Amino acid sequence: MPGQIIFLHGPSSSGKTTLARALQNRIEAPFWHVSIDHLRDSDTLPLARVKAGDFQWKTMRAAVFDGFHASLAAYARTGNNLIVEHILDTPGWADDLHRLLAPFDVLFIGLHCPLTTLKQREKTRRDWPLGSPEQDFNTVHEARIYDLTLDSTQPATENAEKILTLWRSGKRQSEFAPNV
Repeated sequence: MPGQIIFLHGPSSSGKTTLARALQNRIEAPFWHVSIDHLRDSDTLPLARVKAGDFQWKTMRAAVFDGFHASLAAYARTGNNLIVEHILDTPGWADDLHRLLAPFDVLFIGLHCPLTTLKQREKTRRDWPLGSPEQDFNTVHEARIYDLTLDSTQPATENAEKILTLWRSGKRQSEFAPNV
């Protein structure tokens, strides 16, 4: 049986990781928590060599994300349930993911919070270039159709329960739902 996908989408520092962990700890089925940050943080990507100037991130980026997107479909195709955190900030990514994830039940969640909160959270992070949340804030939700939008200044446990209620209902109306 193909896996199900809960897709968390929002700007950098919007609380996707915190919410993914809350979901993973409460959901009654096994779900993997997957993000590009996991590849970065596990040293899967040769980022030390990028920093050293041996490789150019600009030339690697498209292939890295194409592979990441394809891997999501591969995991789900083999029956793994996924909580995906991602930022659809590059033209074409949403179309690619619509195509790749079409065979699966995808619950698409939009995370919102005030820019002041994003900037405040960004200061506590050391893993992302400064300015990323502000860059994403004004564009990341443009033209997106979600199953559910959440305020990530609310407790992650409360937001997780809202997602789980909708996930259990089977109701899907987002841009990832069939016939939308």
